[in-house]
Amino acid sequence: MAKVLYSATMSLDGFIAGPSGDMSWLADYLGDNPVAAGLVEQIGALLIGRRTFEGDDPHRGTEKEGALEGAWQGPQFVVTHHPLAPPPPGITYVTDLESGVAAAAAAAGDKYVNILGADIARQALTLGLVDEVLVFIAPVLLGDGTRLFAFPGGAKIGLERMSQSEAPLATGVWYRIAR
Repeated sequence: MAKVLYSATMSLDGFIAGPSGDMSWLADYLGDNPVAAGLVEQIGALLIGRRTFEGDDPHRGTEKEGALEGAWQGPQFVVTHHPLAPPPPGITYVTDLESGVAAAAAAAGDKYVNILGADIARQALTLGLVDEVLVFIAPVLLGDGTRLFAFPGGAKIGLERMSQSEAPLATGVWYRIAR
């Protein structure tokens, strides 16, 4: 049975994107990381928010363009109320989060459904649909942008650390949602 994972690289001050969704900062902190490299084969499907799907790619125009530095070739489910017709190859549009998680989990089998996008992740976390969180912390302060998790007035979500890893460009911390 698939587990749902929210993974992202964030700045030390908690941002996963700069102002206006700018992802160009990220290119300097991707690369030699065994945990990140091994993650792709553990994922069975991606669940992506529409803004992330259509957003800035730090590798646009290179061989690493696309999800997970271009390494992802499997099913992608994009949560949106405004799907494009027809969808791009390999993309399935879903109109609500819960059906999107269910469809992605069915496609993922016994692998992870990996969430990409802060808003979709926040919604999934608050609904109790996320099992684990993997954060790579980049040694940079962005000062502004999209936070890893922002839910003013929301409830606290407890985490239990599963593992921690060091790599030249980012420190990884993998958590399980405390239930």
